[in-house]
Amino acid sequence: MPSPDATLSATDPAPGTTADRAPALAVPAHDAGLLLLRLILGLIMAAHGSQKLFGWFSGGGLDGTGQFFTSAGYPAGKAMAVVAGLCETLGGLGLAVGLLTPLAGAALLGTMVNALAVKWGGGFFAPTGVEYELLLALGAAALTLTGPGVYAADRYVPLLRRHRLGYGVAAVLLGVVLSALVLLVRD
Repeated sequence: MPSPDATLSATDPAPGTTADRAPALAVPAHDAGLLLLRLILGLIMAAHGSQKLFGWFSGGGLDGTGQFFTSAGYPAGKAMAVVAGLCETLGGLGLAVGLLTPLAGAALLGTMVNALAVKWGGGFFAPTGVEYELLLALGAAALTLTGPGVYAADRYVPLLRRHRLGYGVAAVLLGVVLSALVLLVRD
């Protein structure tokens, strides 16, 4: 009969110890993969949000992005630009460092659901398709469900130290419901 410890993963601390992470030389492959995915997705989204907020990286800034939101049928286009820009920038940075990962992922997911709705009907592939937005949305949802891995700031947040699937599911639902509410006010 297997011991009760047999269900622990390689990254779980042994029962009765205070170890919070795997030994320095043993880098679990899935944690390294989650770190890479978080960094790339998070930094891309943070840069994308800074285009909206500050006009960096040839972005439209609040005025240009606000005009786009108005033309896409959203009321108060500039306010929507602020909301989208903050969700992308703060959600992206949170995801990159693995801080409040479920909420960071939900913020990105909600923003990308709206982006999908705006671009829907242009086919699947670039230049007018939705494959990029879909990839970002599903990447954010996947990280929200799986958690950030051991190389994350969440390891130092008591409630989030050990990611639970329930947190991820609740955050995904939050992102989808809030994005649906925003879409309801769109013309």
